Amino acid sequence: MKITMLGNCSMEEREKVIQVVATAGKLSRADGTVTEVFDSRNDYEKNVRLIQSILKSGHRSIAEHDYLVFGFENVTPIVEQTMINHRLASFTVKSRRNVDFRNVGFYTPDFRNKNGKVLVNNEALQFLYNKSMNELFSKYGDLVDMGLPIEDCRYILPYSYHSNFIMECNANELFKITGDLLYGKESNITELNELGLIFSDIIKDRVPYLVESLEMEKKKEYYKDKLSFLDEEITKSGIKGNSKLLSRAKMIGYTNYPDFTILCHIIKRRKRVSLYEAQEILFKLIDNNPDIVREMMQGLIHSKRQRELEQANFTFEMPISLAVLTHITRHRMQSLEVPDFAPIWNLDNYIVPDSIKSTCNEQYAKIFSNNKKLVEFFKRKGVRDEDLIYFYLSGNACNISTTMNARTLEWISRMRCCNKAQCEIRNLINDCITQVREVAPLISEGLGSTCRIEGYCPEGTDSCKNRGLVVKKKVK
Repeated sequence: MKITMLGNCSMEEREKVIQVVATAGKLSRADGTVTEVFDSRNDYEKNVRLIQSILKSGHRSIAEHDYLVFGFENVTPIVEQTMINHRLASFTVKSRRNVDFRNVGFYTPDFRNKNGKVLVNNEALQFLYNKSMNELFSKYGDLVDMGLPIEDCRYILPYSYHSNFIMECNANELFKITGDLLYGKESNITELNELGLIFSDIIKDRVPYLVESLEMEKKKEYYKDKLSFLDEEITKSGIKGNSKLLSRAKMIGYTNYPDFTILCHIIKRRKRVSLYEAQEILFKLIDNNPDIVREMMQGLIHSKRQRELEQANFTFEMPISLAVLTHITRHRMQSLEVPDFAPIWNLDNYIVPDSIKSTCNEQYAKIFSNNKKLVEFFKRKGVRDEDLIYFYLSGNACNISTTMNARTLEWISRMRCCNKAQCEIRNLINDCITQVREVAPLISEGLGSTCRIEGYCPEGTDSCKNRGLVVKKKVK
């Protein structure tokens, strides 16, 4: 694992950033303009002390004016997915859809027991683990050489492979991330805890005003599992959960009358009336012109300002593989619930790409079956779940839940319904749209790929060239 700070690395740059944070802390209670307050905060040591005193009072938002950019090299997708779960950070990830990953290397953990102690047979287990990983990468290479799409071959890549990505976040978000990695449930995963220690060192060196707060963070009660009793109660009750994978995306909740709700909010904003008055106005408009509801929704759909779309929410449950989990996680404006990596999921749950089904389905199934048997062997040897997570294959899948408003769903559909989008995520989002259409036909007219909704392709020369389905028109 290698974490590199990209930019704002020199002492001069960091002092200037800390001057900005100190200015933010001083501004609300100081005379003068922003520039005048900024110019008065030219003592580095005093700035650090001022920021620390403000942080002690619980006001950490000023640290959001301090941005840091990191390069992550040779980390596993466990790290990648954990980082992307933090909604206020930005990411660019090396694509597994376009890059051959057979020679990227992989992570080998020390295998520990439930108490976190390295097992006495650790080296023997690592030998078996490395042998299995090398075989999986070799089989992945064989599939690529067969001419199968790289994006389908990657489903057998183990979740130990090395990933590379860039992350940008503000110092307040870095503080939260570091606290989780050092003291939260993630700290039980050795690789994530090691990342927390690296971030802690970076904070000491680059964000000194957070050091004291981070030290105090270890004493916070909210890192303790307050629901641990629930596991015992469920076990006592004899209830066994069904870990069966869903066959498709399923809408499990939505705002009542979503089309009507959004239309009323359009009127409410434009005429500055109450929601009740907006409803009365809408009924009168419909009496005069039944087509006006579609005209209103189309006007909103093709506008840049679409805040009214945020007034309708939809909740979905969907099966998704680890291979494409980041395709949904990366969309920030949603409430996403993904099972923890540990305890280990049901490894019988996995996705089979169409190209695999038609060429080597039996071989593919055997890979997953053998991998499950190896995991069970490691379990019998006393290996804790937190170290078994690297046996996940990218095709292994789980059920996730997400709640998103119509505006977010519209944005996701522009990207994920495109013919160039990954097949699995495209099918899932198209399933979602089909179900939204049943309860919100007007909203659904704005859901889909850019070419279908706006009449043009934003991909330029990288377009899917699907000219037979795309009708070009002038976009107003």
